[in-house]
Amino acid sequence: MKKVDLKQIFELVFRQCVFIIVNIYALSKIFGGQFYMKGKLPIEVASTTLEEASSFSLAWTFMGHSYSYILFVGITQLIGAWFLLWNKKKLLGVLILIPIMINIIIFDIIFLDVYPALVNAIIVFLMLLLILFFNKEKIIEVIQGLTNFPIKSKVLIKRRLITFGITLLVIVLIFTFDSFIEQWLGASKEKILE
Repeated sequence: MKKVDLKQIFELVFRQCVFIIVNIYALSKIFGGQFYMKGKLPIEVASTTLEEASSFSLAWTFMGHSYSYILFVGITQLIGAWFLLWNKKKLLGVLILIPIMINIIIFDIIFLDVYPALVNAIIVFLMLLLILFFNKEKIIEVIQGLTNFPIKSKVLIKRRLITFGITLLVIVLIFTFDSFIEQWLGASKEKILE
């Protein structure tokens, strides 16, 4: 008789639970059911001044103001959730969903006083972490492959230092140019306003 692999069963259950929960939230975003959409504010929210508005009302109105942003988040959630269904793509799905869930958790803690949504986001996040934990060998292998650079000679070290120096110089030049353009555009904007 074959031994039952509980780790595999739990991982599959977590993947399916996250898939269902994330799809519900993603589709509610895409179809306009999660935030106060522009032009469809509840009367009590629309008649409240910014100073009197609750954190929840401000956050929900702000998030609902841009359908393009909502669409981006919803589609990204759907992509991550659907990747969980395929064994070879599941870790990519987890890596897509973890930053989204961290953002949702932080957003809920800072702006919202709706604790069931926060608890739900934390549970989804924990299931994603458990999926990673169940695949720790693969993740360790990938991390080692990405970070295990053999240093064979002093010439190689010297070449890396030169490359690092040139890269750093280019980054400084790009940021300097960017700051100059921002200042120049900002200064020309001020002249127009005067």
